[in-house]
Amino acid sequence: MAVQHQSKLMISNYTVSWISLFLFVLLIQAIGGGRAARLERWDSGIRLPSEKDKPEDVHHKEPGTRWAVLVAGSNGYGNYRHQADICHAYQLLKKGGLKEENIVVFMYDDIAKHLMNPRPGVIINHPQGGDVYAGVPKDYTGEQVTAANLYAVLLGDKKAVKGGSGKVVDSKPNDRIFLYYSDHGGPGVLGMPNMPFLYAMDFIEVLKKKHASGSYKEMVIYIEACESGSIFEGIMPKDLNIYVTTASNAQENSFGTYCPGMDPPPPPEYITCLGDLYSVSWMEDSERHNLKKETIEQQYLVVKQRTSNSNNYDVGSHVMEYGSKNITQEKLYLYLGFDPASVNLPPNNGQLEKPMEVVNQRDAEIFYMWQMYKRSEHGSGKSREILNEIKETMRHRTHLDASIQFIGTFLYGPGKGPSTLNSVRALGQPLVDDWGCLKSMVRVFETHCGSLTQYGMKHMRAFANICNSGVSEAEMAEACSAACNGHEVGQLHPSNKGYSA
Repeated sequence: MAVQHQSKLMISNYTVSWISLFLFVLLIQAIGGGRAARLERWDSGIRLPSEKDKPEDVHHKEPGTRWAVLVAGSNGYGNYRHQADICHAYQLLKKGGLKEENIVVFMYDDIAKHLMNPRPGVIINHPQGGDVYAGVPKDYTGEQVTAANLYAVLLGDKKAVKGGSGKVVDSKPNDRIFLYYSDHGGPGVLGMPNMPFLYAMDFIEVLKKKHASGSYKEMVIYIEACESGSIFEGIMPKDLNIYVTTASNAQENSFGTYCPGMDPPPPPEYITCLGDLYSVSWMEDSERHNLKKETIEQQYLVVKQRTSNSNNYDVGSHVMEYGSKNITQEKLYLYLGFDPASVNLPPNNGQLEKPMEVVNQRDAEIFYMWQMYKRSEHGSGKSREILNEIKETMRHRTHLDASIQFIGTFLYGPGKGPSTLNSVRALGQPLVDDWGCLKSMVRVFETHCGSLTQYGMKHMRAFANICNSGVSEAEMAEACSAACNGHEVGQLHPSNKGYSA
């Protein structure tokens, strides 16, 4: 009986203690102003044994180091928009608090000081935008902008880097990485100003190796390029803690914008496009939101709508998602940083619904040259030179298209050639079964028929289908020789000249 009485007494004392605490809290809450605020801070530290941190409390703890890799994969003034995109992204990240030592920039760096740049030393990414070039680090420029250097940087392999600043992503297990790429692309490839192309499977293997090293927590990748979905379709694992969005699906173009004659137009002295639709969509959305509140998924939905050009896919593209989609619930600041000025932005400040005027990425080169021709003095030597350049560019495009068509006919016959080369695999299947074969077929073609160029990357699906159908290198060489016999090979395409795209 004594033990039972003692037990009841202990329970009673315990209950009285909690009742006393509860009444004390109510009393303090009744006192307004600063005392209530102090209580709120004090009370937030009280947890019952069964209570745990709320998910949002854990979510907003400061992450490890934020890293970023920014890649402009083109050169030439006609591709102004790609380097403008990358420079804009750098300014966005810097404003968000990322340190220069943690941002690696790849760009050819031939735009800001180009003779045709109407504002020497300045790059803009919006018709009314300010300079985005100032302060951008010159980590890897000119001949250093290669796929091999990009892989070494991502893997943190300083010994494998050739030239440049030597800066790499020296990340640790709790760090997050943001990778943004802007350029031309084709089925299974992304362009680089120095050959070879970035091939999809090579890139995926680098991502797998990075994951196996345990040197990051999560990674987010944004890709601006034609057929950029083909880099990940059917081959991007879902268990690497990497989330990807692309400007287009596996079989469509992406688009340039803010071009001469469009609304809004660039300043009248500019003859080239200032940005790309997908790229300006995600960056302008980021500048209009508090990134501690906006999630990756919310930005994806806004960018998807804007890049579709109000669901008009004749002048827009399908933004795609790949990889670890669970990451989309995280806040953007974990990757892009946080600009304190954004706390004063009004809600829903990033809903940009006005349709955009655009140009197909592959036609932007011709568009630029035509603008240059229209502004030259009619009949002058310069005017004739530009017109000849346009004609030569179109001749080379016709040569590439006709060569591919002939090769298809040679290999499969007149009826089956086009359908075999243009065949699109079902959603979720990779472009090609043997990526080594794809590289070999491209090498064979260029040996006999000349450089594919940025335009010719659109034919990568044809090479992939040639591999998928079991054609040998010898058979491909015979077909290419028959198609291109008599054509000059190895000649510099006019688009490699300093004033062109």
